[in-house]
Amino acid sequence: MIRNSSHSSRSTARRAIQRVTHLPETAWCSATHYLYKQRSRSVGPIDGSLLDTIIEGYTDDIVFVHIGLSDVKTALGGDPYEAIVDRLDRAFESVLVPGFTKSFRETRRFDVDDTPPELGAFSGLFFEDADYRTPDPLHSILVGGPYRFADCTFRDTFSPAGCYGRLSDDNVLCLNIGTPWLISTQLHYIERICDVPYASTIEIEGELRADGSTESITQRTYSKNNYLYFWNRRGLRDDMVAAGVMDHYLLDGLNVMGVRAGDMEAFLAERIESDPYYLVR
Repeated sequence: MIRNSSHSSRSTARRAIQRVTHLPETAWCSATHYLYKQRSRSVGPIDGSLLDTIIEGYTDDIVFVHIGLSDVKTALGGDPYEAIVDRLDRAFESVLVPGFTKSFRETRRFDVDDTPPELGAFSGLFFEDADYRTPDPLHSILVGGPYRFADCTFRDTFSPAGCYGRLSDDNVLCLNIGTPWLISTQLHYIERICDVPYASTIEIEGELRADGSTESITQRTYSKNNYLYFWNRRGLRDDMVAAGVMDHYLLDGLNVMGVRAGDMEAFLAERIESDPYYLVR
C-alpha cells in the first residue's frame, strides 16, 4: 500500500495555484530536455592523460560517481569499465556508485545481495566488485572502499538523517564522467529538505532480504510527476559553473562534471527559497 503524507487544505490549495502559474515554464523545460535527448552527440578519442589530470586534481577521499560507459568507450577505447575503475581507485579511498532499483515500487521485494542495479551498465558491473551496499530498496548506494553510512536511517531515503543527507553533511564529491547532462540524486534530497511544492513523500510497503533474513519494511521516498517536473539539468549546470560551485570539462565531447554535495545544497537551497520551481524551469 502507498500512502501520501498529509498536508493542510490551505497549503494544498496554495500549491495548486503555484503549479498552474508555473505550468507553462515547467512543461517547456521538459519539452526542451526531450528534444535534447534526441540529438546525436559527437564524442571523439582523447588522450587519457587529460582525464587523469582532472580526476587527480581532486584531493577528496570519497567520490560518488555517475558514469556513461558508451561515451567513455568512444573517448578512451578498450574496456571502458576497467579504464574508469582503475582511475577512480588510484585517486580515491572510497568510490560510491548508485545501485538503484526502481522496480521495487511494483515488485515490493528487494534483496541487498541479489537484486541487480537497474541504472546503467556501470552500476551493474560495479555491483560485482562493491564491498558494501546500503539496504535501501529504491536508492541503494554501492561502496568500494571503507566509507560507511553509520547511524543513518535507510527507511527514509531523502530525509536529513538518511544517506543523501550524510553525503551533503560530508560534502562528498559528486563526479559525472561521460554523461550527456548533469546527473545527481542529491537533487531529490534538496527537493525534500526545501519542501518544493511539486514533490511529496510517500510510503511503500514491501519486503527486504539482507544477511539471510527477510523483513517487512515501510520505505519513505519521493513522489512527483517526472515528466512534467523535469530538472533543468543544463541550466542548473550552467548556473553552478558560473557561480564556481561546479567544474565542467568538455574533452572532445566527453563531459566531466564535479560538484560537492554540501556546496550544491547551499547554492540551490538559496535559490529555491526565492523560487520554489527553480530546479524545474
